[in-house]
Amino acid sequence: MSKSKKPPRLAYEDRPYRPGIGLVLLNPRGLVFVAQRMDTPGDAWQFPQGGIDEGEDPRQTALREMEEEIGTAKAEIIAESKDWLSYDLPPEVADKSWKGRFRGQKQKWFCARFTGSDADIDLATEHPEFCRWQWMDLAAVPGLIVPFKRPLYDQVVAEFLPIAQAMARG
Repeated sequence: MSKSKKPPRLAYEDRPYRPGIGLVLLNPRGLVFVAQRMDTPGDAWQFPQGGIDEGEDPRQTALREMEEEIGTAKAEIIAESKDWLSYDLPPEVADKSWKGRFRGQKQKWFCARFTGSDADIDLATEHPEFCRWQWMDLAAVPGLIVPFKRPLYDQVVAEFLPIAQAMARG
């Protein structure tokens, strides 16, 4: 009986980026939703984000991922990043994540207005990723993010901060 061989893993620098989305979810006061990851040691927070399924529109992905990760899709997309933004995982993390097939993610980012109430948010989803959440000032978020994602979060904050500030002013 012959064993099927796994294809050899690509060298880190030759791996593609996993296509994904990120979501900046703002409440009516212009504060942004952030959640603490369950699977990362320390105080690792992030925005909802995830992979784009084959043939899926990135806007659809944003709302699907929001519902899968925080238990609600009560939001309307109000802005989209000009460009696709990417981050590289540290090589030792890349070897463990997504079966070692990707070096990081290339993401389209969306800004959405939350149309629900705090009671609509439920982290106890089918496959929970987060253990806590909070609303906070968008400009403060990069300081809470794992270091390898901070440059990407700085770009996201720079792009969507004017929207959050306008919402805060009413």
